[in-house]
Amino acid sequence: MYIIGRLKKLLDESEAIVIGAGAGLSSAAGFEYGGSYFLKYFKDMHDKYGYIDMYSAGFHNFLTSEEKWGYWSRFIYHQRYKEGAKELYKELLELVKDKNYFVLTTNVDHQFQLSGFDKNRLFYTQGDYGLFQCSKACHNKTYDNEKIVMEMIDNLDNGLIPSRLIPYCPVCHEEMDMNLRKDEYFVEDEGWNKASNRYSKFIEDNKNKKILFLELGVGYNTPAIIKYPFMRMTYKYKDAYYVCINKGNNYIPDEIKDKSIVLNQDINIVIKELNKK
Repeated sequence: MYIIGRLKKLLDESEAIVIGAGAGLSSAAGFEYGGSYFLKYFKDMHDKYGYIDMYSAGFHNFLTSEEKWGYWSRFIYHQRYKEGAKELYKELLELVKDKNYFVLTTNVDHQFQLSGFDKNRLFYTQGDYGLFQCSKACHNKTYDNEKIVMEMIDNLDNGLIPSRLIPYCPVCHEEMDMNLRKDEYFVEDEGWNKASNRYSKFIEDNKNKKILFLELGVGYNTPAIIKYPFMRMTYKYKDAYYVCINKGNNYIPDEIKDKSIVLNQDINIVIKELNKK
């Protein structure tokens, strides 16, 4: 409780808050990728190929586009459109809604916007399940996919979509792909670049203020996006403070230990405690 009190004081006194959100936040919010959830919706991928979770199955070398989109339409539907706003994200918004905040996230499930966060204060660095792009990145544009994904879902037959629903690029006519940073073809469209510029401006405008870097559920899969920059800026900026809330992955360099709080706890519990009056 002492540490929670310190963190409440930091939140109250901070003039700017930068939230860094990783996969651990969505996991804490209740998103499932394996176990009974996977077997319920993707049993065919387990029975045919032995997969036990959605993440691993996503790397499968599908032999046909009909099977590929049969899998990915279900993946996108369940992780992007079916779930709706999770309670943990709404509680996080309650914590910062009246503050000067910005969110940097590697998550691609759109939970921040679904939960009511200001879209102009969000930077989704790794893409969005709700967007398609050209698989060869022939042009820097992305496309909303809700309509076509729903049509795929409505027309699934034994895990396959009809050939007529395979999405093709309107420019080069190659097959479309998810807008996810998984190879050299990731498209950074106009919206991505505007969000990147807004994030850079937020840091520049607030770096000399009491700025709190609040890291939630960030591991070491892509530490160069959130974790390492947050640590470097905490070291560099005189009135910066770093808070890491995560189960595991909580190493803190000696150089910033006197400017850091680490909570090796369930994010749900911590956010609930912080929201108590």
